[in-house]
Amino acid sequence: MAAGHLQQLSRGALLGRFAALRPLGLLLPRPLLRGVREAGGDSGLEVNPFYEKYQRKIQQLRKSNPEIFEAQKEKASDMKKQPVGDSKQAEFFRLMEKKFQELSAKESKKGFTKNKTLDSILNVEMMKQKKPEEIKQIWKQYFSGEDTVYAVIPGKTFDVMWKRIQSCPSFLYALPRKEGYEFFVGQWSRAELHFASLINLQTRGEAATSQLILYHYPELQEDKGIVLMTAEMDSKFLSVPEAQCLASQVQLFYATDRQETYGLVEMFNHRPDEFKYMSVIAELEQSRLGDELRSQQQPPASSY
Repeated sequence: MAAGHLQQLSRGALLGRFAALRPLGLLLPRPLLRGVREAGGDSGLEVNPFYEKYQRKIQQLRKSNPEIFEAQKEKASDMKKQPVGDSKQAEFFRLMEKKFQELSAKESKKGFTKNKTLDSILNVEMMKQKKPEEIKQIWKQYFSGEDTVYAVIPGKTFDVMWKRIQSCPSFLYALPRKEGYEFFVGQWSRAELHFASLINLQTRGEAATSQLILYHYPELQEDKGIVLMTAEMDSKFLSVPEAQCLASQVQLFYATDRQETYGLVEMFNHRPDEFKYMSVIAELEQSRLGDELRSQQQPPASSY
């Protein structure tokens, strides 16, 4: 199955949908969330636990594009006036102007591969002579020593996903953190899925770059019934378990048989005024996908 072009949303539109979320896309327990909202500083930026990770880029934006920085700060100031739990993504949806760009030159410099093909990883013609189970084993062995994410997706599962991707190419994902959740926006570009953290989008706007890209290869789907997947990520921002958690959520929301779960994806793409980000967290917690990751983030129990 050849991957076709998708109708895509701009980064501005994706950012606009969440302009009224908590400062820099962080969801905290309600008492802490109030503390963030009532704090001073640059509209609460410095009190965000994720601010330090992005501080250098934020300071660069402040110096190189003060007008953009002030505009983002003004949006954050407006957010503080909203009641706790209020969400008005839809009123910002009209900001859509430009198309979501493919890998930029900046992303290439960060180590991402532009136009990453399956042939650049293995000999496709040789794989066509092997059985599906053999290909799965080769794919697993190839990446077993690499710090990356990879998978072999059943062809029928990918068919379900691909059909849905055509009409719903973007979604919001929640990554468990010790403090709460950090949100990531996922946007499909052909058979590539680009992830950018919401805090990065909010602080850098259109200049934001991807921190994780999932590459899907359907070249063997018709003959072997499988789709190969691997990834590249910015290790300064994501660990392998964190990237795996995001990758697993893609199948959770796009390959599910549960209409209520996929309904969130449809709502996000077509009825953003009805979309509630807390519903994403509820689905993630119900699936238990983030349990292992959260347990790794907890300090070890004291022993006596």
